[in-house]
Amino acid sequence: MTSSISPASSDSGRRLLAIDALRGLVIVIMLLDHVRETFFLHQQVGDPMDVSATSPALFFSRLLTHLCAPAFVFLAGLSAWLYGAGNRGATAAFLAKRGVFLIALELLVVNFAWTFQFPPSVIYLQVIWVIGLSMLALAALLWLPRAALAAVGLVLVAGHNALDAVHFAAGHAMHLPWAVLHDRGWIELGDTLRMRTSYPLLPWIGVIALGYAAGPWFARQVPAPTRQRRLWTTGLAALAGFAVLRAINGYGQAQPWAAQDEALRTAMSFLNVTKYPPSLMFLLLTLGLSLCLLALIERAPSAAWTRLLSVFGAAPMFFYLLHLYVLKALYLAGESIWGLNQGKYFGVDSMGAVWLIAIVLAVALYWPVRGFGRLKAARRDIPWLKYL
Repeated sequence: MTSSISPASSDSGRRLLAIDALRGLVIVIMLLDHVRETFFLHQQVGDPMDVSATSPALFFSRLLTHLCAPAFVFLAGLSAWLYGAGNRGATAAFLAKRGVFLIALELLVVNFAWTFQFPPSVIYLQVIWVIGLSMLALAALLWLPRAALAAVGLVLVAGHNALDAVHFAAGHAMHLPWAVLHDRGWIELGDTLRMRTSYPLLPWIGVIALGYAAGPWFARQVPAPTRQRRLWTTGLAALAGFAVLRAINGYGQAQPWAAQDEALRTAMSFLNVTKYPPSLMFLLLTLGLSLCLLALIERAPSAAWTRLLSVFGAAPMFFYLLHLYVLKALYLAGESIWGLNQGKYFGVDSMGAVWLIAIVLAVALYWPVRGFGRLKAARRDIPWLKYL
């Protein structure tokens, strides 16, 4: 699996820079999605997206952001392997503590950024929550042999759609655990509080397990060409699997695609894949692209855009929390100045404006994120900083 050839020290930096740059790319793309959810809420898109009613600009912007969660969860597994470097005990302990931290962060800090309501009437269990739970699961699974861990990941990613027809009504003993594991829905906690499991857990455990299983590709003794060949081969195989299964409307996507009146609409129908929970088609498409992007980025370690993106990827949680509260502050400021100009919402009129806001915010947030990243690197004696 590995070569006895030791890489140059520059290759070690290239590996880590590529991971940070891909992580940075997807969280900047995530910013676009959250700008849309803040300033384009009057044109909210359901899941799955309605191809017949959604504009191409909105559809493809939303489709681009599908890349974010799978790439981030996969990289969380990969980073966990790099963190432990073979020390499973230390890795499991870190994953357990980080997982609990992320769950608490979702409940106490992230949800408030979305609702600005305390005490909350609704708690949305979203991506930070599911990453935290996935880390707890990985802390237990990483003790398996690597082949067994990879097999578990593949079974969960490829097999969970077989459970799509399984549902449990409210009041059934399995309703709550199944809502968390697979069936996106509401959990009623009383007359004044309910939870929404926006990110069902089961397939995401598979994604983080596959990320951890891919960790040895990034071992110091693996030459860069070997690693990149594995990334390309696996990524292109995933994309080919997506193309074939989607073309025949096979297993892995509940909504079949169909020819539309226009070629562009037909392409939209073909690419319309389910995120909640992520279908096999969704994960083949997004993880395949992520692996190919990782191979491409690693080949350009000195490019300016690689280093810019790596700044965001080096402090992802800080960026995540910062951008949510900045967006909420901007929305409240806009509402107070211009009022509700989109029916019951304040917002902009086009996706072009959404893209412009996202670009301006990415530039503005670069400086505080870079400053925090430097603090994090310089103050390794402060334990809690590594969780951000």
